[in-house]
This record gives sequence, C-alpha cells and structure tokens, in this order.
Amino acid sequence: MSETRSGPALLGWLLACAVLLAVLGVLSLCVGARPVPLGEVVQAFTGYDGTDDHVVVRDVRLPRTLLALAVGAALAVAGALVQTLTRNPLAEPGILGVTAGASFAIVVAVATWGADSQVAMLLAAFVGSAVATVLVYAVGGSSPLRLVLAGVALSAVLAGVTLGIRLTMPDVFDSYRFWSVGSLAGREQTALGLPLAAIGVGVVGALLLVRPLGAVALGEHVAHTLGAHVVRTRVLTVVLVTLLAGAATAVAGPIGFVGLIVPHLARRAARGSIGWLVTLCLVLGPALVLFSDIAARVLLPTGEVPVAVVTAFLGGPALIWVVRRYGTVAL
Repeated sequence: MSETRSGPALLGWLLACAVLLAVLGVLSLCVGARPVPLGEVVQAFTGYDGTDDHVVVRDVRLPRTLLALAVGAALAVAGALVQTLTRNPLAEPGILGVTAGASFAIVVAVATWGADSQVAMLLAAFVGSAVATVLVYAVGGSSPLRLVLAGVALSAVLAGVTLGIRLTMPDVFDSYRFWSVGSLAGREQTALGLPLAAIGVGVVGALLLVRPLGAVALGEHVAHTLGAHVVRTRVLTVVLVTLLAGAATAVAGPIGFVGLIVPHLARRAARGSIGWLVTLCLVLGPALVLFSDIAARVLLPTGEVPVAVVTAFLGGPALIWVVRRYGTVAL
C-alpha cells in the first residue's frame, strides 16, 4: 500500500474537488432544454417572482441537483466500502449484482403487492440488495475474479427473470418502464424524504466505520491485533453497502459504474487513507453524477439521454483500465 499523503496535500485535493462540484452544481441549475442565464438563477433565490425561468430553477433543477448529489455520494461511498472490504479493484455495486438485486425486488414487489409507495419501494430495494450481496459473496468468496463472475452471472439471471415478469404482466411493465432507465429526469417531483434520509444514515455510518474498516483492510490477523471486531465490521459494511446502493437504486433506478470509477480516482489522491478515500468519494461521486446528468441533457437535440447511459459510456473504458492495471490481483 502506498504511503499516505500529507495533510495539506489531501486538503488541496479536497478543495479542488469541492470547487469542481460547486461549478457543476451551478451548471446543473443553468443547463438544460431551457437554458437559464446565471443572473436569472441567482434571482430565482434572491428575488423569486414566479417567472418560467424561476420555476424551472427552483422546482425542477434544484431538486434534481440535490438528488444527483445524494445518489452520487451513495454509489461512490458504497463502491469504496465494498472495494476496501473485499480488496477487489473490480468490486462495484452494479458489477457485483447489488443493483440488479434491488431492481428485481422492486419488480417483484410491484407485480405481487402492487407496491407504489416510497416505503415499499425502499424496503424492496434493500431486501433485494441484501439477498444479492449474500449470494454473490457466498459464491465468489475472496477471489476478485470469482466475485465479478458471480455478480455478472447473478445480474444476468435476475435481468432475465425481471424481463419475463415485465413481458407477462403489462401493468408491471408500465410501472417499471419509467423507473428502470436509470435517470434523474422526472424524479424531482416524487417524495424523496425517506430515500435521502436512508442515504444520509448510510453515509454517516460509513464515516463512523472508517477506522475499523481500515484495520480489516490490512488483514484479519492485523485487525485482531489492533483490536478491531472483524466479523462485526464486515457485517456492518455489507449492511451499509446494501442500504446505500438500495436507496440510490430505489430513487433513481439502476445507475452503474459510479461505484467503480470514483473510488479509483479518490484512491490515487488518498494513498492508503480509508478516511480520506470515503471523504473524497463524498465529493467526487456527486460531481460525476452531476457531470453525467448535465451531459445527458444536451447530448441529443430532441430529448434527454438517461444518465445511466452516460455513466456506462464513461465506466466501460474505466473497467477495461482497471482490469489491465490490476488483473485479478487484490488491492
């Protein structure tokens, strides 16, 4: 493991990332099918008068920007936790089947119970993510390659069953179609209090788990020597990954590769510090999702591209780079 950077250097990285996030946040309020000048954006918060521009900024783009911040932080931190726990550079909620498990559970809940409430969707996503996580780890064990293969296989199976349910039950298909694309568009009009609260709990839990997780990452024997509770730390980490990925999926649909790309970018700056890794992910994750969402609004002249398509476009080359750099070697 590389030597940890000095405090000032890490603070410099964090400040640079925060500035980038602030710039993207402003662009998210300005850019879209209806461009809004920066002056009008400021006026929407300082002197709201109900014009079309002000309504778009405050009622559509501000909630959408906040949602992007929460989803990006959840997926990035979940990716950092699972990569650190498994010491697997390929680990990511989407690749390991966690997102597919949440998606499948939501479809089953809609098909069997007609679930359409925020609580039901979040509970279904949490249960599906938990079951998928347990199955993948039971099959893959500690091998990075086996974990990825198990996750891809489970995702394929669940995707096939999900498609079968959707094709045989048209009502489920109609309910699921809007949610399944992995997009932030239109989500700003839904109640987001419970999912955002769940993400907040998950982020706080991740920050509190930094020290014992750092000890576990050094190896089981070293962790015991340092006084860390290995089993408890692993269980809590899996619970937090499930909560974060499940809540993000429940509110925005399946968005992949954020949990893969961001931890690798943050790790190059953190250089061995789990605390700084999680902290940087809290800034870089929202920045990546915001950038992808802004790009999704302007890539096509006739409409928006789902943000999951943009993250997949960015994540494909990132996955190839990770495989070529690390192969099947653990972190």
